[in-house]
Amino acid sequence: MIKSDCEVITELGAILTRQRYSPVVVRNYCTYARDFADHLAHRNILIADVTEAQVEQYLREAVALFQRRHGRLPGPRWHQIPCAGIHALLRLVRGRWKPAPDATCAVDALKFAICDAYETWLHEERGLARSSIDALLWEARHFLTWHLERCGAEGLMDLSVSDIDLYMDQRAVKLTRSSLKAVAERFRSLLRHLYRTGRIATDLSPHIIAPLLYAYEGVPSILEPGQIAVVLESAGADKTPAGLRDHAILRLLATYGLRSGEIRNLRIDDIDWRRETLRIRHSKTQACSFLPLMEPVGEAVLAYLRSGRPATDVREIFIRTRAPYRKLDKLYGIVRRRLRDASIQPPGKCGPHIFRHARAVEMLRASVPQKIIGDLLGHRSTASTAPYLKLATEDLRAIALDVPGTEVLA
Repeated sequence: MIKSDCEVITELGAILTRQRYSPVVVRNYCTYARDFADHLAHRNILIADVTEAQVEQYLREAVALFQRRHGRLPGPRWHQIPCAGIHALLRLVRGRWKPAPDATCAVDALKFAICDAYETWLHEERGLARSSIDALLWEARHFLTWHLERCGAEGLMDLSVSDIDLYMDQRAVKLTRSSLKAVAERFRSLLRHLYRTGRIATDLSPHIIAPLLYAYEGVPSILEPGQIAVVLESAGADKTPAGLRDHAILRLLATYGLRSGEIRNLRIDDIDWRRETLRIRHSKTQACSFLPLMEPVGEAVLAYLRSGRPATDVREIFIRTRAPYRKLDKLYGIVRRRLRDASIQPPGKCGPHIFRHARAVEMLRASVPQKIIGDLLGHRSTASTAPYLKLATEDLRAIALDVPGTEVLA
């Protein structure tokens, strides 16, 4: 049964309301969505047939109309609300937006066919996570666009080692050795797929030479105890919903040295308030640990749950402060902002992992055995814990052995 535009707008409003958007936002989104639907109806265009170009043309006309009505151009961010309402309408009707591009030539058709088959294989045969598939697909599209524009659809079968070298040379510009190694691994995966599916005549994957990365070659950033205390005090002074959430997250990072994903996936039923325990699902090993719920952590989390967390059915503890309410996608921006607010500028990276390194070093300085440090961090072996302890240079220097020398005989 085909719904009328009025019914679709009503359904859109109900969905946005269930997602806990504010009434003002729901009204604005539905207004712009209704105006766009009327625009399409006057031109006998179905919502299901809309193209990106038609949306862009409508927005240009909306800007011109705004200028005629108000005698000035809208602000630089004015278009965000019309876009959000229109895109929400299109996602409701079509299931996704933006639409997959149409093939306009033989090169596009070949590229789309290869990427579709590659994505299916990565998902169904290798069972990779969505983030890994997206990274591999990005590299595949980038290489295929680069190569097919140079050689055409017929040139893929003649892919050679010199082509591989040329591609890696242009990708290597401004990349670190670590990033270039990741590019080489993704590119190698694509070449194996192309050979397996008969798109290229020879398996060229062994010819990709990635840079060597040596164990423990880099020293990550670390926070000193005094700096951590300053960051916690600064975040604790912010009593807004975002401040209560961020303070609880920082408490978990500083106290337990958890990974970003372990905090983002922490659920309400993972805290046993009676027994004062915290269940952690380790994102890498898939194992569970039960940790004592320390009082400062419990108080920070409880304050967020009571006064900062929006009313929602989402079971994860830490969620967005704006609708749609869902669990956080990442913590890097939160940690970086809180460090900046506290005027703390660690050298190098400043994401949540610096708290993990700091916790490991703090326990080493307290003479905690390496095995126990690894258990708290969720490591399966002591080899995984070793990189975290290389930062304690003064402690390691104190237990170093003297280098044997040559005795002078009398």
